[in-house]
Amino acid sequence: MIYPFLSSTLRELQLFVRSWRFWTTFALVVLIFVFTGPYGTLESMTLGVRLGYWLIIHTITWAIAISLSISAEVLLRRHLSHTLARMMVGALVAALPIGFALGVVNYAFRGYWTETDGGLQRALIALPLCALFCLLTYVVTHRQIAEVTVPAAAPQALTGSPASEPQILSRLKPYNRGALVRLSVADHYTDVVTSRGHELILLRFADALKELDGTPGLQVHRSYWVADAHVEKLRRDKGRLFVVMKDGQEIPVSRPNLDATRMRFGHL
Repeated sequence: MIYPFLSSTLRELQLFVRSWRFWTTFALVVLIFVFTGPYGTLESMTLGVRLGYWLIIHTITWAIAISLSISAEVLLRRHLSHTLARMMVGALVAALPIGFALGVVNYAFRGYWTETDGGLQRALIALPLCALFCLLTYVVTHRQIAEVTVPAAAPQALTGSPASEPQILSRLKPYNRGALVRLSVADHYTDVVTSRGHELILLRFADALKELDGTPGLQVHRSYWVADAHVEKLRRDKGRLFVVMKDGQEIPVSRPNLDATRMRFGHL
């Protein structure tokens, strides 16, 4: 389970750090601290030293808070249904290591080490900042959530999802929940493709098929399932049969599934 957890966490982090909104916000916050010089840094440090100090402080604190937020988001998926709640748990846990990290940076720049009480006090001060970092992470990585948090009937009408959504859709981020198009195997994950996008979920393919809840479709290969509504036609190439999806994707049909596939889609 360690490898899938690390793989999923790294995927989340990569999506996050590629966001220009994150880097723009980070740069603005650092500059604000550099030029306002809070906590006595304006008087005690030159501009260059102050820039280095606040750049290091924010790099360390943001990295700890965001990493723990995303780790908690992955670990707690089976226990907490709301993404922000999962991330907030990790962010608040981050306050303690952030308090210690602040002590180390202060020692490096100012030449003295604060006592344990000071470190705990900094951890308490860091709590609201960690919550702020968590909210920033949530906004950046899930910025489309606001577009889909409307009454359930609206997205179903737009995407063609059935009135009762398959259980597997509840595992997806809200902005990816739409009509099921196909499922495929991806290492330890199942790649779920919907009319709104696709997402890798940590679930065995066989278990994913059990969560389709009667969605009309067919497993055409040991690694692929396709939804009836999104199949365009069948195509044969060099003796092999393929299911052509409406989005242009071609799915191979395995030999044991040839007859069932022809019966299901041969009239298209």
